[in-house]
Amino acid sequence: MTLQIDGPVGSAPVSHVDPYCDEVLLDPWPAYRELPVLGSTAWLSKYRMFALTRFDSVSRALKDTSAFSSASGVMMNDEMNQVLRGNTLCSDGADHDRLRRVIAKPLTPAALQSLKGEITAKAERLVDRLVAQGEFCAVTELATALPVDIVASAVGLPEEGREHMLIWAEQMFNCFGPRNQRAERSFPVMQEMMHYATTQAVRGNLRPGSWADAIIDAMERGEVDPADRPVLMIDYMGPSLDTTIYAIANGVWLFARNPEEWRKVRERPSLLPSAINEILRMESPVQGFSRLLTRDYDMDEVRLPAGSRAIVFYGAANRDERKFPDPDRFDVTRSSAEQLAFGSGPHVCVGLHLAKLEMTAIFRALATRVERFRVKHEVRNVNNILRGFRSLTVSVE
Repeated sequence: MTLQIDGPVGSAPVSHVDPYCDEVLLDPWPAYRELPVLGSTAWLSKYRMFALTRFDSVSRALKDTSAFSSASGVMMNDEMNQVLRGNTLCSDGADHDRLRRVIAKPLTPAALQSLKGEITAKAERLVDRLVAQGEFCAVTELATALPVDIVASAVGLPEEGREHMLIWAEQMFNCFGPRNQRAERSFPVMQEMMHYATTQAVRGNLRPGSWADAIIDAMERGEVDPADRPVLMIDYMGPSLDTTIYAIANGVWLFARNPEEWRKVRERPSLLPSAINEILRMESPVQGFSRLLTRDYDMDEVRLPAGSRAIVFYGAANRDERKFPDPDRFDVTRSSAEQLAFGSGPHVCVGLHLAKLEMTAIFRALATRVERFRVKHEVRNVNNILRGFRSLTVSVE
């Protein structure tokens, strides 16, 4: 069964898979194996959007912003695409470059050097305490502590309301998906987050010299439109937390299930960078965003018409056997540097260096103290965009 598309290319294969139902969100791999078999792109009948699941098609879309635009939003529903227009995620071209320079300034590798010592020391103290316990939750006790501590302090948000950051971040990602019940339930939380960014993340409430305070400086210099200030604050308040938290907990889970790979990392610490890329490839914290087609685009055998929306599935691309042989095998020696967990092209995640710095500090500290992880209890979170755990209790030797 195919959907006829005007143009010389012909037709797109149709899939009735629902990538956003609970069953698929909990176990997306069968769907991610089925969709690429159909071709470089497939039409999702339930959502009337194209699905890009092969590594090559996802990579092409992420790099070609002239055809696959973020300026009209990268979410799968119109309401959220309107709410967040004007931040770095939902902009293109010169506007995106201008805003990204403001947001990225404290997140470059050079700028983060001043935080490296603090992150390393805090990671070691945290791991010492948890290993002494013998058993802990890899989500709430391990993965959450460092990103919340570092980010909340560096962003410089006022103390009041800061405790809601984790709830806001998770529910924000639910709002990024199609307008299903999960997104509907999360919209009020997103409105609360926007209200906080508008009324509380303002001059006088922010720590002088902090990342958020620098947005105000840029606004006063004319580099940021005052109307865009709240959504730029959300660039720091949301994506900088959950993605790193999920990645750390996912890594612990993978090492618990693959003790031989953990042994390799312990014996050869130089493998840690490739191990982190492999964690991100295997269990991408962000499973996908969307793009709006600004013109007709030939994706191999299918023409994607202007005005249509395509979902770029990072999680599927990272398990594409055409790019990564034996993709369901966790291998810390694999060359996974091209994984797309942080995206690619002009919109590659601005916080990727901070995320990798935090992950490196945590796993380096664990490698010198933990011989083996054992999962005692796990509960996966069901989120429209994020993949990871609500809780993950592990014991350590």
